[in-house]
Amino acid sequence: MEQNLITQLTAEAAGLIRKHYVFPDIGEQVARVLETADYGQATGPEDLGSRVTADLQSINGDKHLRLKFHAEELPDLPSEELMWNQLQREAARDLDGIARLERLDGGIALLELGPLLFPPPLTGAAVCAAMNLVAGARALILDLRNTLGGSPTAVALICSYLFGDEPVHINDCYDRSTDRISQFWTQPFVPGPKFGGDKPLWVLTSGRTFSGGEELAYDLQQLGRAVIAGERTGGGAHPRIGIRVHPHLELTVPTGRSINPVSGTNWEGTGVVPDVEVAAADAEELAKTRLREELSQGAEAGTP
Repeated sequence: MEQNLITQLTAEAAGLIRKHYVFPDIGEQVARVLETADYGQATGPEDLGSRVTADLQSINGDKHLRLKFHAEELPDLPSEELMWNQLQREAARDLDGIARLERLDGGIALLELGPLLFPPPLTGAAVCAAMNLVAGARALILDLRNTLGGSPTAVALICSYLFGDEPVHINDCYDRSTDRISQFWTQPFVPGPKFGGDKPLWVLTSGRTFSGGEELAYDLQQLGRAVIAGERTGGGAHPRIGIRVHPHLELTVPTGRSINPVSGTNWEGTGVVPDVEVAAADAEELAKTRLREELSQGAEAGTP
């Protein structure tokens, strides 16, 4: 790549990070790293993205802070429209994020979500339909092992099916651009029947589970609603924006941070620590076995 173009791109990225990054002091440090680094050896946009991303994450390890390469040319749109455009294409490609739904022996349902939890205006009908289908199960396994991100509003919608009718405060999010905190609650009314807040619920995680997938697991864990089984998750709790800085490069900048109302903190850097640690590949069978034992014991005790 031409040095002038590299200098222009890194200068623009540094300015955007100063302006938007959720922690201004860290944003300043990251911007200085970009301004002093030498990327003259970058062979092209993909190589430059990898080199810059390594430096972006060198200060505090924020995995949402990236210069992301796209093989297909990005549309020249403002950040919000760019992100929505990408989500629309991904939702259509990924069947609205409903990866698998199975009825298992013993009245157990398994619902796998991913790779993203898309915003309800895009895929809410599909999510509601899937949650309606599992509502009558005696127990539910929610598979988030390949859930790589998602929308807080999607998390709130899913959680609304996993609790009762009383609103439950599940998460808060601070946004630097507005200097305000938004609250997220379950809804007393959702389309169709709920699974509810009393039946057994296991959530499966892996080292790939990230961002919105982590929030769903973390919220349910902190509220004591689910047993989390699998591996420690990736550790990304900062919602981000995406900005086109080159036809094939998107700068993703975290502009907010999650604040759980129970723990007062989040899973950034640490990941969600499972209640039952087991290899991700073995988590599903473990959950099935434990749930069948629990349901069998409940039947013997006269519990429906």
